[in-house]
Amino acid sequence: MRALLQAQSQIKMLEVVTSGELALSAVSAYRPDVVIVDALLQGRVSGMHVAEQIRRANPQVAIIVLTVPQNPISEDSARGIDSVLKMPFSGFDLTTLVRRTHERQEIEVARAGSLTVSLFSPKGGVGRTTLAYNIAVALGTAHKVCLIDGSLQFSDLRGLLRVPADYPSIVNLPTDRIRDSDVAEVVWKDASGIDVLLAPPRIEMADMITVRDLDKALSIVRQIYDFVVIDTRPALTEEVLAFLDASDLILQVLAYDSTAIRSLAMAGRAFDAIGYPASKRRTLLNRSDSAGGYSRADLEEAVGHGIDYEVVSDGRLVLAANNEGVPFVLASPDAPISEGIRRIADSLATIQGTRVPAMAAG
Repeated sequence: MRALLQAQSQIKMLEVVTSGELALSAVSAYRPDVVIVDALLQGRVSGMHVAEQIRRANPQVAIIVLTVPQNPISEDSARGIDSVLKMPFSGFDLTTLVRRTHERQEIEVARAGSLTVSLFSPKGGVGRTTLAYNIAVALGTAHKVCLIDGSLQFSDLRGLLRVPADYPSIVNLPTDRIRDSDVAEVVWKDASGIDVLLAPPRIEMADMITVRDLDKALSIVRQIYDFVVIDTRPALTEEVLAFLDASDLILQVLAYDSTAIRSLAMAGRAFDAIGYPASKRRTLLNRSDSAGGYSRADLEEAVGHGIDYEVVSDGRLVLAANNEGVPFVLASPDAPISEGIRRIADSLATIQGTRVPAMAAG
C-alpha cells in the first residue's frame, strides 16, 4: 500500500502509524485529508476505536476502513467509516477509493458552515476590490473572516491596505502540506479585525503559484474561517477559474457602464458553458444611483438576469477611505453606501447560517 500510494502524483502519503494509541496525535499533527484505518489493528486501541476517535476530534478528515471478507463492515459516517476497502484489492481500487472518499468528504465539509465568496468582474474599474474589502470587514464584525487577494500579479489588496512590500504572501505557504499554523504565520492581521492572505509582492512571483497550490490553500483556509472572501482579477484565467470553482457563491460586480455590461453578459455565457448553476451566481450593482442613461430594465435585459444587491455611490467617502487604507464601512457606518454593504453581509450571513452542518449529525 505504501508503494502504491507513493507512486501517485496526486496523492501524498504523510505517515504510517503502527499503534492505535499514536493515531490521534498523528492526525492532529499532519492534518491529512484521508486516513486509512486497519479494522484488525492490534493493541490496546482497536482499529474501530481509532476511527471513532478521529471522527470525534477531526470531523473534516475522511476515513477509509480496511478489512477482510471474514470481518464485514458497513459504512457509518457517525462511527468514522466513510468508505470500506476489502482485501484483496488492486492498486486501482485503492487509489480510486482514496480520491472518491476525499472528494465526497470535501463536499460534506463545505456544507458544514464555511462560506467562500468570490467577487468577480470581467472589467476593471467597477469597484471590485473596494467592495471585497468592505464586505469582508462587515462580515468580520461577527465572524472569523479571511480575505484573499486573488490578483496574483499586481496584488491589489497589498496596495489598498498599505502592506509592507516584504510582508509574506500566499507564495510563502508550503508547497506540500499546509497547516493552520502556516496560515497564521502568513496572513496580514488587518486593523479592521479580518485576516488577509496577500498576493506576492512582485509580478514575476505570481508564476510560482500553481492551481494545485491554490486548491490546497483554499482547502485549509475554509476549515479555519467562517467566511472566505476572494477578490479576483478581471479575467477568466486558470487561477481565476480555480478561485471560482472553489467558491460557494460568485458575486458578479456590475456598474452602469456599457463595456462592463457587455463583458458580464459574455462571462455569463461562459459560466453557463462551464456548468456553474444560477444558484452559484448573484449580481451586485455598484454605484446603482449613477445610471448614466441606462434604465434598470435595460441593464437586466442585457445581462440576462436580475440584480440581487446594489450599493450606491459615494466617491468622496470611498476615495478618502481608500487613500487612508481603511474600510469606509467602519469609517462612516451611517453612510448609505455602508448600509448597502451591511445588507450584503447580512444576506451572506443568512446563507451561511442555513448551510447544513453535516458533520455534526449523529
